[in-house]
Amino acid sequence: MKLVKVETKEKNQVALEIAVEKEAFQKSVSDSIKRQAKKMTVPGFRKGKAPANLVVKYCGGEQAFYEDAVNALYPSAYDEAVKESGIDPVDRAGIEVTTLDENGFTFIATVTVRPEVKLGEYKGLKVEKTIYPVKEETVEREITRLREQAGRTVEVTDRKAQQDDIVNIDYEGFVDGVPFDGGKAEGQELKLGSNTFIPGFETQIVGKEIGSEFDVEVKFPDGYHAAELAGKPAVFKCKLNGISVVELPELDDEFAKDVSEFDTLDALRSDIREKIAASNERNSQNELEDKLIDQILEGMECDVPDCMVERGLDAIVNEFDYKLQMQGLNLDQYLQMTGMDMDGFRKTFREQAEKRTRIRLALEKIVELEKIVPSEEDLENEYKKIAESYQMELEDVKKYIPATEITKDIATEKAIELVKSSAKVTEKEFSEEAPKKAPAKKSAKKAADKAEDGEEKPAKKTTTKKAPAKKAAAAKEGAEKKTAAKSTTKKTTTKKAAPKAEEKSAE
Repeated sequence: MKLVKVETKEKNQVALEIAVEKEAFQKSVSDSIKRQAKKMTVPGFRKGKAPANLVVKYCGGEQAFYEDAVNALYPSAYDEAVKESGIDPVDRAGIEVTTLDENGFTFIATVTVRPEVKLGEYKGLKVEKTIYPVKEETVEREITRLREQAGRTVEVTDRKAQQDDIVNIDYEGFVDGVPFDGGKAEGQELKLGSNTFIPGFETQIVGKEIGSEFDVEVKFPDGYHAAELAGKPAVFKCKLNGISVVELPELDDEFAKDVSEFDTLDALRSDIREKIAASNERNSQNELEDKLIDQILEGMECDVPDCMVERGLDAIVNEFDYKLQMQGLNLDQYLQMTGMDMDGFRKTFREQAEKRTRIRLALEKIVELEKIVPSEEDLENEYKKIAESYQMELEDVKKYIPATEITKDIATEKAIELVKSSAKVTEKEFSEEAPKKAPAKKSAKKAADKAEDGEEKPAKKTTTKKAPAKKAAAAKEGAEKKTAAKSTTKKTTTKKAAPKAEEKSAE
């Protein structure tokens, strides 16, 4: 292999002109002839036993084997040229053969490379940390949740249905007097006030007696997932079969013993406060980190290649699909329910994917500037952490997750810690009266969480690491794709319709 020329083009693209000499090419042609001979049947010879010269003649000449020889040689030639040129490809190379004869061949590999990154200040940044106090109502809400989990369901027979009751109903829905698919159910349990069904449906059951039959008149939301029902009025013919309530246990020390390892209610409350405080501190740290990263991105200059954003989109789509599967759905079902196509779905996440990519590039630049090199101990500890967290054998984790990938993740985490440790931080307690930013435009995925009782949570941390739960499973495939990026030619290339309310997007 001979690297003839390296030409830098626009948009982070580099063209490598690579020549493969006669000796290597002729050997590859010979190997191709031998492979083909083993498969061929030439008149007068048993299959695979014909002499090479007759195989060549039978196939129309040596030129018939050139393409196979080129395909066998160019990947390794390209890899060698990449190493010699010192470029860092981030996409598959487009291959164009420019000359080809018995003396060898020349090809041009055009590939997108990692972009140049210029950073502004990233040390000594000024940032405000929001402190989230532990609210007693949050503690009591957790106590209530534990009581509800420990409660028992009791049937009610001597009164009409009330808010918060669990009712058992039969129903059938009609639009313009005609029943519709998915609009019928028997023995359906529904907690009144849960807002599980279409707005207005549950309130019309309140006050009804057991055994009574009645009509519930509602209107499907304009954005309802079943387009044929969206915005239309409907009548549901219903029957109330039964009423039940959840009886909660007494709030005392015995309750604490039943639901926890603590002997007293005070000890249980204290533990809940500590856990909420720890969660609030994690939220504060994540928010602080996001603010610092936003400052770094503001001072960053980088032309991010589209292929890197697209790869980031692939990762987000895979994460979304993974979460849907945890809920018993898949992405195809979700798209069908929401009336979206894949292009539209990906478009909603493009801004997020671009930001993730920019964050990763910025942190990698800090790693380079600060000469951050994780130690062998860091690497071993990270492997152990993944193995312990997901109950995998340590050697299996090491087998499927390349050390280079783990090392990169550790290095970027150290870069974040460097930025945080050097920052000038002031603290301010969260106040509900504090001015809030205008809400961001919503997409298929919520941009931020909101705490209960109006207490805001910071947006979820924009991670630059793969989720460990899927990382080991994807590592082998990822490694193969990374190799392909260097050596592969770029190719030119239901649920019930009602009366349930809209499903929330998976998070």
